[in-house]
Amino acid sequence: MATSFIIGPFRLDGSTALLFRGGVPVQLGQRAIAVLRALLEQAGNPVSKDALIKSAWDGLIVEESNLPVQIGALRRVFGQEPGGERWIETLPKYGYRFAGPLKLDPHDRAAAPPAAAASQAATEMLPLPAQPAVAVMPFQNMSGDPQQEYFADGVVEEIITTLSRFRSLFVIARNSSFTYKGRSVDVKQIGRELGVSFVLEGSVRKSADRVRITAQLIDASTRAHLWADRFDGALDDIFDLQDQIARQVVGLLVPKLEHSAIERAKRKPTESLGAYEYYLRGTAAIYRFTIREANVEALQLFKRAIELDPEFASAYGMAAYCYVKDRTNRWPTDDLARDIAETDRLARHAIRLGSDDALALATSAGALAYVVRDLDTGAACIDQALAVNPNLMWASYFAGFIKSWVGEPEAAVVHLMYAMRISPVDPLMPLMQAATAHAHFFAGRYGEASSWANAALRGTPKLLPALRIGASADAFAGQMESAQKAVARLLQINPNERVSNLEAIYGPYRRADDAWRYGEGLRRAGLPL
Repeated sequence: MATSFIIGPFRLDGSTALLFRGGVPVQLGQRAIAVLRALLEQAGNPVSKDALIKSAWDGLIVEESNLPVQIGALRRVFGQEPGGERWIETLPKYGYRFAGPLKLDPHDRAAAPPAAAASQAATEMLPLPAQPAVAVMPFQNMSGDPQQEYFADGVVEEIITTLSRFRSLFVIARNSSFTYKGRSVDVKQIGRELGVSFVLEGSVRKSADRVRITAQLIDASTRAHLWADRFDGALDDIFDLQDQIARQVVGLLVPKLEHSAIERAKRKPTESLGAYEYYLRGTAAIYRFTIREANVEALQLFKRAIELDPEFASAYGMAAYCYVKDRTNRWPTDDLARDIAETDRLARHAIRLGSDDALALATSAGALAYVVRDLDTGAACIDQALAVNPNLMWASYFAGFIKSWVGEPEAAVVHLMYAMRISPVDPLMPLMQAATAHAHFFAGRYGEASSWANAALRGTPKLLPALRIGASADAFAGQMESAQKAVARLLQINPNERVSNLEAIYGPYRRADDAWRYGEGLRRAGLPL
């Protein structure tokens, strides 16, 4: 009898050669099934195109172009799970590799692993996916009241659901993590059995009308505690509290997970990197957002990721965002029209490939609105990003800018305050603070705009958008000494800054008065004409 495989929520039945999701057969042709089996039997290892073609078309002469059709069909099926479209990795000029969750079906008694190495991998450790993989364990009920189990379970389910919206993470489904409920299991064993790098544990203690949630993130390979926090609240609305706690945990947890993944990618030799690791290195370079060379490096890394995986929507979006940084900082370009066209191309590719990828949608929205000056498409795109994942910092951040540009500064402030709330330790915090300064400025609150600009500058003294909006806000507020100092610093960083060339860095303001006020404030602050 042929071996059966468990692939996350899927099962490849060895006897029937059918793929099931739950108990329902998946509509896949036998060529795709044969290709999948060949990849699973060598899980974690490269499989050449020739070997895959032989597995599905043995004895037939076929065009190599037939293989990507079957791979695409498999990716569409696995793409129903968060990150599932990346379970099959493309190895340019060679073939493919299966890098998703995998184990042998424990009920398949007659199944024999194809090799001793495969047996060891299936029983001891699942291959880790490229992105950070986390399992959220059932939280311990510390209330002494068995009836409160539902509340603890509800908190965990909300956290899992919210985390699952991040395509940058690989999140174990509830049904798998809850098999450990009531058991004392070492996190190393959990990491091996579920194929994850991180485990989130916690407890819930309820008394009277108050509840306390504790959560801790653990490295599954070392048992090291990476992060821990405590959340307290009133039980006026249980479901609202569950949602609030989930958002707070996720806001602190996602940057920690992504930072850990970035640090691992930075330690890996460049020649061995895959598409996702190039993407992570590009993201690390983006965090050095006032350095032109870092932006150039980021663009190259994102484009390298795209070369390895032409369907990597977020990489297209982040590459487009690099051109946003070019324009914001006035970094010179050899051909502005070419750069605008390239931004447009990258952003629209990201939208086409990532209609359900909030990061791809959000970065593309910002690039289309700011660089390409297609504000209507950018506004529609950011609304779609927020619908896909309302808990993504990038979505709320770009929503703040776009709402300011369309003349809705009050809505912009709401989005930006939420961005800072859900990602309070984000490396991009100065950018969020500068964006908040812009929103308050266009709402006519010059004192608040100045305060937010100064907060951004405390974190990043050379942040040009914060210097500009802070100087203009101070000028309108009558704080001329502060305004002039900000302009002096602005000219020190960029001696060519002039009122007459501000249009190059302006947003696509729908209200003509907004652009005028921005420039007039800088003129009053002493920026040369």
